Amino acid sequence: MSEYTVAVSGATGYAGGELLRLLAGHPRLRVTTVAGHSTAGDALGQHQPHLAAYADRVIVPSTAQELAGHDVVVLALPHGASGAIAAELEQTSPGTLILDLAADHRLQDASAWTEFYGGEHPGTWTYGLPELLRADGTKQREALREATRIAVPGCNVTAVTLGLQPLLAAGFVDPTRLTAALANGVSGAGKALKPHLLAGEILSDVSSYGQAGTHRHVPEIEQNLAGVLGVDPGRQHDGAVRISFTPTLVPVVRGIHATLSAPLVPGVSPDEAAERAAEAFASAYADEPFVTALPQGRWPRTSSVTGSNTAQIQWALDARAGTVLVTVALDNLVRGTAGQALQSAHLALGLDEALALPVNGVAP
Repeated sequence: MSEYTVAVSGATGYAGGELLRLLAGHPRLRVTTVAGHSTAGDALGQHQPHLAAYADRVIVPSTAQELAGHDVVVLALPHGASGAIAAELEQTSPGTLILDLAADHRLQDASAWTEFYGGEHPGTWTYGLPELLRADGTKQREALREATRIAVPGCNVTAVTLGLQPLLAAGFVDPTRLTAALANGVSGAGKALKPHLLAGEILSDVSSYGQAGTHRHVPEIEQNLAGVLGVDPGRQHDGAVRISFTPTLVPVVRGIHATLSAPLVPGVSPDEAAERAAEAFASAYADEPFVTALPQGRWPRTSSVTGSNTAQIQWALDARAGTVLVTVALDNLVRGTAGQALQSAHLALGLDEALALPVNGVAP
């Protein structure tokens, strides 16, 4: 069996480090280059001491010249930083599979990028969420086969999209009055030194951020859900999808626990809603290796999915409030980032989608 060479830019960050951890035992993908900026010239073990397999690798400068010539390039860089390197690689390495773990190439609406991120939109790549539902009944994995440019979704976006898309596809909830409240581990904020993430600040504290429609993941969530409905993902999606999204930082390292609410449309009885919800989740995820709809009575926990590429989902009908409640738990660094990046890469390379990806969590 042939091997594919891999270069990881941003190898000293949390996302880059998690991808390297998953690749360490991969039978078909071989890491040959690790790249960074201020850390160039150091041994990777100085910055990622848990990655013994790569401890002696010397970090090279994160430039298009160093990354060119590989079969796969992963850009695990901050938002706004990958666009320029990607543009150079597209010129010098047209046949290379490039995966962007940042937001630079996720949005289809250039004006939404400018509004939420600022600056000129770097362009739109194939979206890297294999389980994403499409209005024609297919899933996004079909678009990922033989893709060469993949934009990996945000971790919050993954949790919300997986939790709500079956209900929107079934057509019995109001897509303009969705709500999402997420509890997020601090690793989702990245590895850069930030005062509000110091132990003295985050321990024994819970605080929300990106409130009242200002979080950068809002347009990406609405874009995904609009696609489920078959709505053109243009600016504001013509109001077809609206979500009130509030993430909260909690004092844990890994994990996202999302609580989602979708109100029933008029005329749908509680009994009908319960039946249609059960059918919707079974139809969407019965054959998915990395999305588990739990048996009734069991609810997702972040501790159950830590270290795995599995997202756990549960739903219940709140008949009194006329809503469907959905809870999703996933590991933000695996299922929310590095794991689904590998899922997408496998599809693009013609490999088994589930190859070398963990479905079991780590406990305690």
